[in-house]
Amino acid sequence: MTAKPLLPLEVTAQASNALAWLRTNVAAAAQLTGDTRRLARGDVFFAYVLGNERLATDGRPYIAQAIAAGAGAIVHEADGFDWPFGDVVPHLAVSRLHQLAGPIAAGWHGNPVRGLAVTGITGTNGKTSCSQWLARVLQAAGTPCATIGTLGTGFPGALQATGFTTPDAVQLQASLASLHDAGARAVAMEVSSHGLEQERVAGTHFSVAVLTNLTQDHLDYHGSMAEYEAAKESLFRWDGLRTAVINRDDAMGQRLLAADAAAIGAPHVIEYGIDGPDAATVRRPRGEWLRATNVRATPTGTAFHIDGSFGSAEMATPMIGAFNVSNLLAVLGAALANGVAWDAAIAALRALTPVEGRMELFGAAGGPDAPLAVVDYAHTPDALAQTLAALRPVAQARNGRLWCVFGCGGDRDPIKRPLMGAVAEREADEVILTSDNPRSEDPQDILDAIADGMAERARARQIEDRAAAILYAVKHAAPADVVLVAGKGHEATQEIQGRKRPFSDREHVRLALATRGVSA
Repeated sequence: MTAKPLLPLEVTAQASNALAWLRTNVAAAAQLTGDTRRLARGDVFFAYVLGNERLATDGRPYIAQAIAAGAGAIVHEADGFDWPFGDVVPHLAVSRLHQLAGPIAAGWHGNPVRGLAVTGITGTNGKTSCSQWLARVLQAAGTPCATIGTLGTGFPGALQATGFTTPDAVQLQASLASLHDAGARAVAMEVSSHGLEQERVAGTHFSVAVLTNLTQDHLDYHGSMAEYEAAKESLFRWDGLRTAVINRDDAMGQRLLAADAAAIGAPHVIEYGIDGPDAATVRRPRGEWLRATNVRATPTGTAFHIDGSFGSAEMATPMIGAFNVSNLLAVLGAALANGVAWDAAIAALRALTPVEGRMELFGAAGGPDAPLAVVDYAHTPDALAQTLAALRPVAQARNGRLWCVFGCGGDRDPIKRPLMGAVAEREADEVILTSDNPRSEDPQDILDAIADGMAERARARQIEDRAAAILYAVKHAAPADVVLVAGKGHEATQEIQGRKRPFSDREHVRLALATRGVSA
């Protein structure tokens, strides 16, 4: 599954032949889908194989279900499969379908990216904030910009949930076509490592690519950090890429910037980073550069100075933490790469507010009777460490303690569990371990694995029920304290034994604060 992807608009002979076959056998109004739950009568079902030797999914066992639902045609992975259904429905066997699906779907929808400036944002942390903020900045500058990512697909404030950071190849092209028809002229897209390795973005033209950072995550799928990084790096060699925006404070970013020109396919590079207030010189850039200096916490967020090859400005933002300063620099670089003027970009940056479930504050105006609660999506060791480090000065300014309520997902990357336990013990004053999408695993086993990383297991209180854990922390925290509820952010469900049940950290924080007389 790691063969070279079919790159934007390079519709090969196989893809062209498949497209011609579809136009002969299927009504023009038919939709393409890889999910039988989305399939309507007359639609085309794509049964491809995705993944690698560690984790893979095969759509071909669902062909019978698609036929029963009235599929107008089936396009399926040819390798290792003999069609057993006779002539009940038109069907086409395609080798390496996962690589061809994107270009086929792009052609079916009239190559929607031709009318869109697409910015791909990749990295372990920060993709969602950066994509949402970039869309708002471009909108403010007069370019209708939609987003595709973890929060859903659509324009800011009107997102439709998809369940994936990067949708599958045929759904992605349908989404791009729909966004273009709705008036979008730019798209800020989160591009996951899974999406890159599984060719979900094949057939998409990226004009700008952004690297936020690379830290440990998804090793259950990629196997090693080297493979994880290789998946991310492929975005920066994308055919037709115009500008790469690279975080020079990140180890992967430094490797990209230090490598030969082949490592970054774009002719234009903007590097960004944070230098301490005493830095005398800027590291020699490769191309354009942006720098934040004099970063400092304020009673209402963060202030810092921006300078670089484009200009200089003072910045005040309600966002908390150095990692958000880095994210804002990434957004600024991407906005400039998309043609936004410096003054307009700075003005739009100053107007940004936190993204839902990303360092989102609750109870800030609640008076002296309740703690400050923060909901954040941090679900990796590095993200948790950065979030807690960002909140420590806030707690100190309030003369309070810092609480951390978190868990780890089941059936996902068990290596990070003890690492996150160690981070919480080191960075927080009070730690509560709880469930976070345990899926098929026993929640207690996950909590024990997290606690294994703590030098003093007794430092952590274990409350398996997440609602009870949030309520306990908010009720027992002093008014001066800060309570971080980490891991789920915007999510509205909790997955337990195959069932997704309604659950929102944001709503449970509000309910907990209400017990202390605070409306948040």
